[in-house]
Amino acid sequence: MSSAEQNKAQIILSKVPEVTVFFWIIKILCTTVGETFSDFINVTLGVGLVPTTIIMGIAFLIVGYLQFRAVKYIPGLYWLTVVLISVFGTLVTDNLTDGMGIPLEVSTIVFSILLLLTFLLWYLSEKTLSIHSVFTRKREAFYWSTILFTFALGTAVGDLYSEQLGLGYLPTGLIVAGIIISVFLAWKFLKLDAVLAFWVAYVFTRPLGASLGDYLSQPIKYGGLGLGATITSVIFLLAILGIIVYLGLTKYDTVKKNAAPVNNLNNKKQNVFIQTIAVLFLFLAAGTGSYAICSNNIAQQADSSQTSLTGQLSDFVTIENDMLNAVNAKDFAAAKTKADDLEHNWDVAAARLKSIDKTAWTDIDGTIDSVLADVRSGNQDVNKCVSAINASLSTLNSTNK
Repeated sequence: MSSAEQNKAQIILSKVPEVTVFFWIIKILCTTVGETFSDFINVTLGVGLVPTTIIMGIAFLIVGYLQFRAVKYIPGLYWLTVVLISVFGTLVTDNLTDGMGIPLEVSTIVFSILLLLTFLLWYLSEKTLSIHSVFTRKREAFYWSTILFTFALGTAVGDLYSEQLGLGYLPTGLIVAGIIISVFLAWKFLKLDAVLAFWVAYVFTRPLGASLGDYLSQPIKYGGLGLGATITSVIFLLAILGIIVYLGLTKYDTVKKNAAPVNNLNNKKQNVFIQTIAVLFLFLAAGTGSYAICSNNIAQQADSSQTSLTGQLSDFVTIENDMLNAVNAKDFAAAKTKADDLEHNWDVAAARLKSIDKTAWTDIDGTIDSVLADVRSGNQDVNKCVSAINASLSTLNSTNK
């Protein structure tokens, strides 16, 4: 295809928006909704993790099909796809972590590899990673696969640093925001390749949005603002809707007919390759280094002579006993509050407890997941909840002795 033909195809079939300030605003709003809306359906409504994943997966497939069928960029359809893929990507990571017990470290590594492989296959096939070149079905498939992995990866990274490593939601968000600003400055003043800068920023907006969502929705006692998943989701969905309506009316982010094709002719491929390797090395070093420092700090908090979890689980026993009393009294509102306390405290203590006895921690983690699922179910069964809590208490007490 000649350059002129490519430009014509781009004008007619462009399926993605121009990268404007509104692009980044909606992207961050969508990533935040991905974090809060999944919690709203799963936890607040008590639908459950697996059913929520199935529902949102079906919704994503339907809207994704319509997006692929579209012959041009339609703001409402495109951003609805982003919202749904954000929610679904978040749920994929949550299922791996909470449903299958896969550590966040493993999820982070796996999704990083999948993302890099997608980029590699995309580039080898199409010789470009520019979103302005997404005017064929094949490139669009690569594009949405990349988006899915960025959301899943961002969820894992955000949860790993903000919760498991104890950085907190706001500090994690500020660190990620600093990274994005640094990338922008490197592109603006240090001639960092535009496509490379775009995708680095795109990847990091996910943990930024996830941290922002958690910070706004989580209770004050957990380091959040206490708005709750419902209010946070409604606020951000309305903001997204308002911007989409504006973009639909003004066509502000639609590819202009006189737009020149976007390419990397100003940068030699060798320079871009060197920049890519340097960026990957930098983030690998920073990521592993910060993880090691945080993990070491957590390990230092534990008694070096402690070789078992004996005496380390009393707080969790207390929470589950309170939850059991609430369930027996059929006060499921109180039981759900205790479930939130249990989940948060268990996640915060996970790294420290695993460093002492990983096998025992894994056994207890499985019983706690069952408790959380049953207590938060939309159709609570008292007997089932009591059975799950008693089983978990039995494991906790036997390990705590």
